[in-house]
Amino acid sequence: MSGRVRSVSRRVGVVVGHVLVYVLIWAGLALLIAAAGIRFYWGNISVGQMLLNLVSVETDGGGGSLVWTGILAVGVAPLLITLLIALWRHMRHRKRRISGEGMPTRRKQWIMRSVSTLLVSAVVVGGTTSFATTVGMGDYIKAGKSAYDVDDFYAAPTVTGDSGKNNLVLIYLESGEATLEDDQLFEKDAFVPLKAATAAEEGWQSVDNLQQYKGGGWTMAGLASTQCGVPLKGAGFGADSGSSTAVDEDADTYLGGITCLGDVLDGQGYTSVFMGGASSSFAAKDTFLTSHGYSEVKGLADWRDAGEPEENFRPDWGLSDERLMANAKDKVDELHAEAETTGQPFNLSVLTLDTHEPVHVYDYCNVDTQERVTSVFDCSMTQVAGFVNHMKDMGYLEDTAVVIMGDHLKHMSAGDAFHEQLDFHENRTIFNRIWVPGQDKTIAQRPGTDQLSMFPTILEAAGLTLQDSQAGLGVSAFAPGIPADSAQALDPGAYGELLDSNSPLFYAQAWAGKVDAQ
Repeated sequence: MSGRVRSVSRRVGVVVGHVLVYVLIWAGLALLIAAAGIRFYWGNISVGQMLLNLVSVETDGGGGSLVWTGILAVGVAPLLITLLIALWRHMRHRKRRISGEGMPTRRKQWIMRSVSTLLVSAVVVGGTTSFATTVGMGDYIKAGKSAYDVDDFYAAPTVTGDSGKNNLVLIYLESGEATLEDDQLFEKDAFVPLKAATAAEEGWQSVDNLQQYKGGGWTMAGLASTQCGVPLKGAGFGADSGSSTAVDEDADTYLGGITCLGDVLDGQGYTSVFMGGASSSFAAKDTFLTSHGYSEVKGLADWRDAGEPEENFRPDWGLSDERLMANAKDKVDELHAEAETTGQPFNLSVLTLDTHEPVHVYDYCNVDTQERVTSVFDCSMTQVAGFVNHMKDMGYLEDTAVVIMGDHLKHMSAGDAFHEQLDFHENRTIFNRIWVPGQDKTIAQRPGTDQLSMFPTILEAAGLTLQDSQAGLGVSAFAPGIPADSAQALDPGAYGELLDSNSPLFYAQAWAGKVDAQ
């Protein structure tokens, strides 16, 4: 009896061992393919970006074919390859049994097992290492041990004066990197049309050397940092709230514990409207906006319902910038007329789309450069310039502040353009222009600030006065000095470590809606 038990146990052990090997092969292949795909489409990313953004890719207006490519490449292909390996091994053993071929010598068995072990190990180790490197897992683990915490420096925005309130128009330029202005590096300065519409001699200003915050680099990170003043992160592993690191697109709030731009403006009586070409639900953008004071959010579904012709949409993302800006002109006319009637100001926020790679060339865009991305940038900036000129012609700039800025630097994935010009560039910065009605244009903005300081900068451009010019981790670029207790007063190394910090308790409370209540 004991011999039979040992025999059964041995067979079960063999089966479990084989299953485990195949699971390891499948996991290694899935991680290896996922790493290759991420590098090709997005370049190196962070764990936060993966959890907060990539999981939200949609088939319609949020990445399009990338969804099916990911399902087939990461979900189906590794499984099929693993099954084929298992089938090949089974057929090989079956052929040996049928042919009466004897067992190989011990030396041959040892060699075969050693080679198999090395191959499986290579797949598993290679896949795990590639994936961990691609998403910055090492940095994430290191950040979890940081002595810095966002909560120690976070300043809830406190409005101390509102007598100079202006209407506000906030325009985010998809991948709006100022480095692309350099016509010595690129075929032409793609920002010329917009720079002409926002000339310094007419009173437009800019934050020189505006930096992407460390750890940022995607649209939702750009929105959250410039409207909430904190790095965008999930609740974090180890948080005691039970919150997940990923965003639930069906959740009622998004960073509901933090006071953001729309919240402050809502408290000041503003009507806030957001317009974008892509799906509003992509990456839970609509949840973020409606959680923070925006009463109207327009995106892909709304433009389709409005009867926009299909040729005005790109198949992977959404509505063209030409049509987006045409709709934005109608909306700003409506909001301005309403504001004049009611006496209540408005905030119109717009996010462009055409320059999201892989770029799509619409019929209205004339490609006159070898690298078509350059021409598409020029065409997009022309549309934004047309919108700015419309506000100028209608006289809206007399009572409306305008802030134009890139949402992040241009992506540098394997499939994107301009690697030669940008991969080793010493100082890549974000394009921006600021218009404040009636402001002394000789007052220079503090150079070298990052996206977190744009939050208080936008509020002050809207005519609100802030306590110590602070909001979130940022200090307004209009402020001549930096408070000693601000995160902005830290030395660069410490500030970078603060931004890297997972700050699990702070973000757990931010997602649970508790930070500003402290």
